[in-house]
Amino acid sequence: MLGTIDALLLGLVLFVGGHFALSSPPLREPAIRAVGEERFRGLYAMLALASLLWTVLAFGKAPFVEVWSPPPWTRWIPNVVMPFAAVLLVAGVTTRNPTAVGGETALDEPNPVRGILTVTRHPFLNATGLWALAHLAANGDLASMLLFGGIAVLSYGGMPAIDAKVRRRAESAWGPVVLTTSRTPFLAAAQGRVRVDWRGIGLWRPALGLLLWAALYGLHPMYAGVWPHPVL
Repeated sequence: MLGTIDALLLGLVLFVGGHFALSSPPLREPAIRAVGEERFRGLYAMLALASLLWTVLAFGKAPFVEVWSPPPWTRWIPNVVMPFAAVLLVAGVTTRNPTAVGGETALDEPNPVRGILTVTRHPFLNATGLWALAHLAANGDLASMLLFGGIAVLSYGGMPAIDAKVRRRAESAWGPVVLTTSRTPFLAAAQGRVRVDWRGIGLWRPALGLLLWAALYGLHPMYAGVWPHPVL
């Protein structure tokens, strides 16, 4: 079945749709009562990993079907966006966050809003969303539009879904976090609701993020088959 657009669609339906379905209270809560929190998380992770692997393999073997031809300048978009996305990714996975899986205990800390959370309370999802949108702008074939479009939907649609889940669990403890953070990077700071905690972010996170971006950039021809730099 691999090597068809249908195979890619199947993977995306399972990966993207599975995240939304298994995170919805009508399915999630009865499942947790039936098998327990830890087992549910394990099964959730296994489904996500298996469907992601299928999606990656299907995308690699999908036929090229041109939908539109992006102008050459659009190839600048990923090159401009990806350094910032890489920094968000590194900072997100190295900072305790109440929106992360099992991260609600961070709300018990005296100051749960620090570091990258003063930029956005969803650094990881903003990183994957920016990656998806930037690559969506630069690729006009059907397989790329499906993949990057699906990841963008999961990333940005996942933010309100996660917020709602944490609000149900944390109740009043979630209120101060919402008031002093934002989904959109720097929005809460621009509105004067929080000061960016540059000290909490530190220098090593941006440095490591830029190192990750440089590695992804240099290895891009090996794992993606194309050189990412625009041709002048």
